[in-house]
Amino acid sequence: MGLTASLFLRQTQSLVMTPQLMQSIQLLQMTHFELNQFIAQEIEKNPLLEISPSDGETGAELGYGDTTDHIAVEADVDAGAWRDEQGIVITETFGEGLDGGTENVFPDDKPERRGDAPELMGQWKSMPAGDAGEDYDLNDFIASEVGLREHISQQIPLLLKQSQDRLIAQQLNEELDDAGYLQADLGEIAARLGITTQYAEQILVRLQTLDPPGIFARSLGECLAIQLKQRDRLDPAMDTLVRHLDLLAKRDFANLRKLCGVDDEDLIDMLAEIRQLNPKPGADFATQVADVISPDIVVRPANIGGWAVELNPETLPRVLVNQTYFQQVSKNCPKNSGDYAFLSDCLQNGNWLTRSLDQRAKTIMKVATEIVRQQDAFLMHGVDHLRPLNLKTVAEAIKMHESTVSRVTSNKYMLTPRGMFELKYFFTVSIGSADEGGDSHSAEAVRHKIKMLITQEAADAVLSDDDIVTSLKQAGVDLARRTVAKYREAMNIPSSVQRRREKRAAARVATL
Repeated sequence: MGLTASLFLRQTQSLVMTPQLMQSIQLLQMTHFELNQFIAQEIEKNPLLEISPSDGETGAELGYGDTTDHIAVEADVDAGAWRDEQGIVITETFGEGLDGGTENVFPDDKPERRGDAPELMGQWKSMPAGDAGEDYDLNDFIASEVGLREHISQQIPLLLKQSQDRLIAQQLNEELDDAGYLQADLGEIAARLGITTQYAEQILVRLQTLDPPGIFARSLGECLAIQLKQRDRLDPAMDTLVRHLDLLAKRDFANLRKLCGVDDEDLIDMLAEIRQLNPKPGADFATQVADVISPDIVVRPANIGGWAVELNPETLPRVLVNQTYFQQVSKNCPKNSGDYAFLSDCLQNGNWLTRSLDQRAKTIMKVATEIVRQQDAFLMHGVDHLRPLNLKTVAEAIKMHESTVSRVTSNKYMLTPRGMFELKYFFTVSIGSADEGGDSHSAEAVRHKIKMLITQEAADAVLSDDDIVTSLKQAGVDLARRTVAKYREAMNIPSSVQRRREKRAAARVATL
């Protein structure tokens, strides 16, 4: 068998992901915060890019919104128009002329205007009445909030006199978490400081007397015990109760009564006292500010009926390419020079970015509009009328790929008259109907039904999972008992036995 060399010419076709295409995909799934960071980095690298100042336009004024409900699948993207079911064309200008003019401007956060109302400053008696040329920041006159560790540091010198003890206390103070617990291993801290564990334990016991009560605890039981001790209420029965919090979590009151050696009335009093304690003594000093979610889509009732869907102008980046600056600078650069090549690349990248942002806005708008059309009953009547919906249905309706819809709905939020929801909230699995030929139900709507059934149950008629299955079947929902149990546990709702114990205990407390 001989080996021969041959030469073949073969033609193949493959998809090549260019860097710009990959960045366009990444832009689509970025959050508002991530998008602003990316644009800020691009502006630093590209001298032709600018952020246009906001002048108060809304999304509708910029051509991004005011589309009504019942928009059909067909959309003429090139013409920038939508057709509703009656064939009426609703035009939307999505920023034409992306290479430079004001048409590619996107609304952004309105800048703070300091000094707009100087007459208000005169009402502050502790400050001189400012004139129009002076700027004041009220934050300069407000004392900063004291954090947990700073609050503890102020008390340590009053508690400990020896400098060595204070250094150990400060090290333990640095190990506190935001809830006020000491999660670090005390033996490791002692070894790192070159002291014995017993010595570190003595310092820790003294630190546990500081404010707020329960600070420097290493477990929930110890935190509650410290607070009870400061109230002079840590008797043997209460000490036993805080050492068996697992039984309290299970609502196993029978074993608790036996272990504590008390009757029902005493146990109810002990439980009421436990509820008055603070399980997270350091939470009031937490300085971390919760992230504020800005909606990407705003849905409101339209004046002519249906729903008006528009992009939130506060989350739209207003990026433009300064063509004038490019023309002025490029005149003095030879065509074959490196400076001219750099400016050309900047111009090309700037045009690509504005087009990508424009396409991102179009895609988000199309997906959101279709979701509103599909979930019209939810917006009108509430979560009980949430329809089963998947990515494929929306993708086919707007003629896009499922992966594109998935990226659009990731970390994007819609503000509706029912509240603010992530776009993925509207995509739920379908649950079959108990009636033959009946409509299927959304899993989220079924979970809401289960929660409402449990909320409305009486103390003497607690529903078991089988009872819930029967009630759902009467409402036209065909669901297995194990699925009901799974949904109930996912909503952190205890079992019927635990709920019955809790309701009886609450009823006894109410009668006292």
